[in-house]
Amino acid sequence: MTYNIAIAGAGIGGLTAATLLANQGHHITVFDQFDRPRPVGSGLVIQPVGQKVLGEIGALDAARAKGNAVRRMLGHDASHGRRVLDVTYDHDPNGTNVGLAIHRAALFDAILQAATAAGVTITPAHEVTSLKNRHLHFKDHAPQGPFDLVIDSSGVSSPLSPIKAKPLPYGAIWGTVPWRDIGVPMDQLTQVYRRADRMIGIMPSGTLPGSDAQQAAVFWSMPRDSYDDWRAAPLEDWRRQVTQLWPQAAPIFEQITDHDQMTMARYAHGTLRTPYADGLAIIGDAAHKASPQLGQGANMAMLDASALAKAVAQYPLQEALPVYAMARRWHVRIYQAMSWAFTPQYQSDSKILPAFRDHILFPFSQIQPLPRLLTRLVRGDMIPPMASLTPRD
Repeated sequence: MTYNIAIAGAGIGGLTAATLLANQGHHITVFDQFDRPRPVGSGLVIQPVGQKVLGEIGALDAARAKGNAVRRMLGHDASHGRRVLDVTYDHDPNGTNVGLAIHRAALFDAILQAATAAGVTITPAHEVTSLKNRHLHFKDHAPQGPFDLVIDSSGVSSPLSPIKAKPLPYGAIWGTVPWRDIGVPMDQLTQVYRRADRMIGIMPSGTLPGSDAQQAAVFWSMPRDSYDDWRAAPLEDWRRQVTQLWPQAAPIFEQITDHDQMTMARYAHGTLRTPYADGLAIIGDAAHKASPQLGQGANMAMLDASALAKAVAQYPLQEALPVYAMARRWHVRIYQAMSWAFTPQYQSDSKILPAFRDHILFPFSQIQPLPRLLTRLVRGDMIPPMASLTPRD
């Protein structure tokens, strides 16, 4: 059966769902608030589970061509230089499991091309405000519908999702600069911590659309309410702090010469118990919000999209939504719980938690089988991401 499906939000999750469902033969219209679809943010890591979904929509080769393979995550404390984080993506020297570090613009471009090839209709400049009687309502346009299904992929500020999330005390500023060789391997995401109140990161993130120049995503964590103070202070003061904590990183961060090169990201934590309603499916950040500590945000949105598309393909629409929710339930819950547990150890005002991290958690994390469990956690396959979604007999 063919359905008329609307998707609110032309982000990574929304366009992935659109492509998968259009390839099943459904009529898909994506409504986006911007004048033209565009990404928001800097670099991110697509884990192996997310790469599999990129393969499902035919965007993996394009993403790999622009991204950068990450084989290790390494972090050390600024005061004593000892490792406090060390996760390898594949313990087999000949293994193929890697993270794909990529700028959001390059990832978005690859997925948009796949959506366009699938025949998805994208309607820009339509800011969704509500869903009533299977019709979508917009800020400055007449309602459209009726739709057999509306998919809410409009992110953390969704007007359609009933999610209630608790703001996290820390966020981060993110930016993208040209890569410079500072002695850090290009297949490594490298971080430096001062207790838990400062986290500095450098991630080689591949190339931007239309360019072959290698880039790096950089970030600096800070309390969520300190961004205005950061912007008001001279950049030289901030770069001096970076250099004091991580001298090796100075050539990378000295390329930040304007406050506008860095964008503030504020985080919240919350999960919808039921990510669907009558004629509505909710995916991505509109269904579950967390810090990016485990690097799973975009991956979770793509996994939601894939699970939903599989459910729609296998079940009548009224049955497909609870099947989708059940398929994703335990994977989402476990990763949300892990994010909740790990985040304060790396982003908080606590002095006890980073001491626990450095002197107890990290040493134990290097004793088998914990390194392999941490690898599975980061790769996104600690448990099957769609455990309960199986083909019908």
